[in-house]
Amino acid sequence: MIKILIVEDDPHISKMIAAALEIVGYKSEQCDDGKTAVYRIMHESFSLVLLDVMLPQLDGFSVMEQIRTKGVPVIFLTAMQEVSDRVRGLRSGAEDYIVKPFEVVELLARIEVVLRRTNKAQILLTYGDIQVDLNRHMVKKAGKAIALTPKEFDLLVFFTQNTDIALTRERLLTAVWGYDFAGETRTVDIHVQQLRAKLKLHNQLVTIPKIGYRLERIQ
Repeated sequence: MIKILIVEDDPHISKMIAAALEIVGYKSEQCDDGKTAVYRIMHESFSLVLLDVMLPQLDGFSVMEQIRTKGVPVIFLTAMQEVSDRVRGLRSGAEDYIVKPFEVVELLARIEVVLRRTNKAQILLTYGDIQVDLNRHMVKKAGKAIALTPKEFDLLVFFTQNTDIALTRERLLTAVWGYDFAGETRTVDIHVQQLRAKLKLHNQLVTIPKIGYRLERIQ
């Protein structure tokens, strides 16, 4: 289970992030000051920390200095937009630096990238008789290797990590192709059709009219 610590002193932002993480299947915990954050990070196990910079008791940069030996990946979330602040944050060891206000879909996409990069996401995903090996970038169905393009693979991973959730085409574009992708939603439709055909998911990977797609959970 992916567990993420949200360190944010604005309760509205903290609750919004927690709700978004829950939707995509991540467990989250919240704290609102730097001193508590340091204690929890050093004494508990988290897959990722979302860290504000301007915090009571101890600012985010100071928190980063004290938790560096723990090795937990950190994404800074802050209103501080100066290039010097971004550089300082990244040089401190953070995986990413996101400026407020931000779109939730962008945050989720960046979280996914960091979890993959730091190997905190599951290495082997299963869905029925389908196995997805993230490290080897391989897919097997009933023990037989299935050849997928890189984007088909990434799309399958996202669906299997978000089963039983209605996913809009826009969200799929953001998560798989990147938040700055300039293509159109038809790209998603084509790749979904290919996944259905290659993995025989015609009954499981369903279309949600006027919204997008959902990979049904196997009972």
